[in-house]
Amino acid sequence: MTVITSAVDLGQGGKRVVVKDTIDIEGLPTMAASAALAEIAPASRHADIVARTLQAGYHIVGKANLHELAFGMTGVNAWTGTPENPGYPDLVTGGSSSGSAAAVAAGLADIGIGTDTGGSIRVPAACCGVYGLKPTFGRLSREGIMPAVSSLDCVGPLTANLQDLIDFMAAVDPTFSVAPAGELGSLGVIDVDAESSILNGLGQQLDQAEAKQESVALPLMAEAFHAAMTVINRETYLACEALLGSGKIGDDVAKRLNAAASTSDTELAEAERVRHAFTAEVDRLLMRHDYLVLPTLPHFPMKASEALAGRQDLNISLFVRPFNLSGHPALSIPLPPYQGLPVSMQVIGRGGDDAGVCRAGWQLMQQGMPLEATFKQGDKHAAVRR
Repeated sequence: MTVITSAVDLGQGGKRVVVKDTIDIEGLPTMAASAALAEIAPASRHADIVARTLQAGYHIVGKANLHELAFGMTGVNAWTGTPENPGYPDLVTGGSSSGSAAAVAAGLADIGIGTDTGGSIRVPAACCGVYGLKPTFGRLSREGIMPAVSSLDCVGPLTANLQDLIDFMAAVDPTFSVAPAGELGSLGVIDVDAESSILNGLGQQLDQAEAKQESVALPLMAEAFHAAMTVINRETYLACEALLGSGKIGDDVAKRLNAAASTSDTELAEAERVRHAFTAEVDRLLMRHDYLVLPTLPHFPMKASEALAGRQDLNISLFVRPFNLSGHPALSIPLPPYQGLPVSMQVIGRGGDDAGVCRAGWQLMQQGMPLEATFKQGDKHAAVRR
């Protein structure tokens, strides 16, 4: 399935982990699924998230494939191969953390560690029907992760169930603590333009959970999407500029990098203005509501055959990328599919309230185990791992 690019056997725990190949594992090269980095020297030390994962008692079993240089949304990769979507074989896996999502969906791993600069955890999670968390910006250390400098990128987990995601976060981050929940609280349902069947699926889930909800607007969301594109273009170009001359970068990524080279300082300054204004807009809504909800994707993923033929779809990140710009925690939750197509919900919380976002996700999905019991169980597992 070209999901795992390198087999690894580190740690002794029962839970299996795959690590996106933009994240350093000591003794292995970090190639970011690019032929341009095929000759790079092995990493001299583990990335912080890898060290924490091993200290917490997890078993790392492989390096996961990705969209080359983590700069694409389909998961297509001509050099390492394109992962198949286990749950929806006709569709793309999404990118860029394609291998991490596909490995979890296929049962090859319990946890996939990915990175999310413009939706790169949440998009493949939604495409493959798994859970994916983009933590608050800066919550988990990016030391040892490509690119070394980013004002958008976050490292986070993908899992097949919410319990594993909660346990993992509690194990690698001692500040992640979920208190027993009372009522779900107030939800602001962001008014977005999405396919009607996706909106219907979201509405049915919220009604089933008997959530207190109110339709809300984020007028700057479209501007935030474009501003985030400007920032990722500038930052990724600076990180990968030296590789362009190799002639070894895939056509799709090379075209994006060459286009990104023209990003001007004026455009970047305007993007930073939008970042400030949009962040404030989200914060104001989160003063009125405990959490914000919206679909993860505006439309269904494209067919894998279309992506392999060269079609791109950056607009699939319309609802996720703005929250990279603002830095708020965001959890993608799989919902019941519609006629064999994946549907997902995104929960947004206040900066730093990653645990609350996971708690809200649990309540919205009405999981079988009482909330208080499951988080006690999660805390116990985390304590054993530490």
